Amino acid sequence: MSRPNYFEIAKKYANDVVQGRLPACDLVKKACQRQLNDLIRYGDGHKFIFDSASGDRICWFIEHLTHVKGELAGKEIRLEPWQVFILHTVFSWKTPAGTRRFRRVYIEVPRGNGKSSLSSGVALFCLCADREPGAEVYSFATTRDQAKIVFGDAKEMAKQNSKLRNAFNLQTLANALYVPKTNSYFQAKSAEGSTLDGLNTHLAVIDELHAHKTRAVYDVVETSLGKRRNSLMWVITTAGFDTAGVCYEVRSFVRQVLNKEVEDESQFGIIYGLDEGDDWTSEAALQKANPNWGVSVRPEIIKSLQSKAIARPSAANNFKTKHLNVWCSAASSWMDMIAWNSCEAGITLDDFEGCECYMGLDLGAKNDLTAKVLVFPRENEAGRRIYYVFGQYYAPRAALLKSGNSQYDGWETLGYLRVSDGAVTDFDQIEEEILEDCRRFQVTAVAYDPWQATQLAGRLSDKDIPMVEYRNTVQNMSDPMKWLEALVQDRRIAHDGDPALAWMMGNVVAKRDFKDNIFPRKEVYENKIDGAVALIMALGMCVNEETAGAFEEYESDSEVPFFSW
Repeated sequence: MSRPNYFEIAKKYANDVVQGRLPACDLVKKACQRQLNDLIRYGDGHKFIFDSASGDRICWFIEHLTHVKGELAGKEIRLEPWQVFILHTVFSWKTPAGTRRFRRVYIEVPRGNGKSSLSSGVALFCLCADREPGAEVYSFATTRDQAKIVFGDAKEMAKQNSKLRNAFNLQTLANALYVPKTNSYFQAKSAEGSTLDGLNTHLAVIDELHAHKTRAVYDVVETSLGKRRNSLMWVITTAGFDTAGVCYEVRSFVRQVLNKEVEDESQFGIIYGLDEGDDWTSEAALQKANPNWGVSVRPEIIKSLQSKAIARPSAANNFKTKHLNVWCSAASSWMDMIAWNSCEAGITLDDFEGCECYMGLDLGAKNDLTAKVLVFPRENEAGRRIYYVFGQYYAPRAALLKSGNSQYDGWETLGYLRVSDGAVTDFDQIEEEILEDCRRFQVTAVAYDPWQATQLAGRLSDKDIPMVEYRNTVQNMSDPMKWLEALVQDRRIAHDGDPALAWMMGNVVAKRDFKDNIFPRKEVYENKIDGAVALIMALGMCVNEETAGAFEEYESDSEVPFFSW
């Protein structure tokens, strides 16, 4: 039997996706288009060389391994076209010096699409057949059990394949796979009970990166790759709920690469999921997000789970995250984050110098996060009123050091987060910046909750700043929350891509009473919502006749008029 033409399989898959013959989201299309463009752009071999034989080798190798679980156990693996595309693209590209072009791989795909088996095959190839002496191959996770999933599948593949063991003298030990001829081994590593320092990693497999609560493992692993000429980090994961974690940070960078916002020739990425406007309740959405639809993803099972999620709203976000690859900060998140992200516009605060605005101020405890959000109502060229949103956040250094949020440092670097030294927030800095805002813009009102803010509000009022008490009660929050939700869906909110505000918006859970009034809550302490609360307060202050009319359909939980402060 002749060897399949893996290059043609990969190229056909890319063309079918780009030309719409296969259902795929925009980020998958961009990953495929990137490869098709690179084949032309680097065809002269000066910067990179496409060595198709190297891509053929790993595909052929994995297709001679066997499944170890389910109804296919014992049968040889047959790679699907999307898997051939990933493997062939990652392993074929080389530099003129013969080293890998892609040193980091990020694959995001819903549950059930064969992530672990694919990763186990890559690990066995890099252990046995990647022509690397003394190869150190590891599967990494935060817990021992998670780390052993990829390793355990690889070990079972080795046990069931005598040809593989004989060809490489591969030994299956209790806690390692070992190749004596090259002194290479494969082990599972976790942050539990073992040190991850001093590694000399050839291949690092990180399965389910979304489950990592801190960035500690990822950073140590990434550092350990610098000692090898051909090292590779292989990350494969589903979506998750922690948009402040290291996984979402890596995902965001991959999106920037695919969107050509940044250039990194060493990063490969492909993200399966949905696009804005897709109906998650449809079968078409399931097919689009799951490349193994009808293969390892069983339609009858997933459609049954989908029906349950439609009938039970509390199960919807978990279904969307695990089976459609939609990131939801909270398991029952209130905001449609796909719609929120689509409201990003190319705007800066400098564009609004001298313009009318409203400010929401959610003042945290002395050792916690404080949020300030400015909202500028402005009519666009079509006469539609758009609400332009900018956030600024404050926290003491000591609080950040105790936090599990791995992205605080990045937000500080980007300028969204002001960090004061010590253990308490610098309220003098906040006061000075509010005064500066009032000098730069026509601040009509500063909405603040008197809890924690009475002293600061008093000082600012004495300086003629229009401070307006805005208590965080259901009667004050419900209508602006509903209006904000409608504005986002209608693309009448515009923001600058503020990652901190996006995280906090995704953390909001709507507490609903029997009259259908809603109030913002968070599920756990670390999931901050201060920026979202400040935005709701500011929006509540700048509601005009247009929005007031829209509120008439909602019931109030009080006889007191909505604007009663």
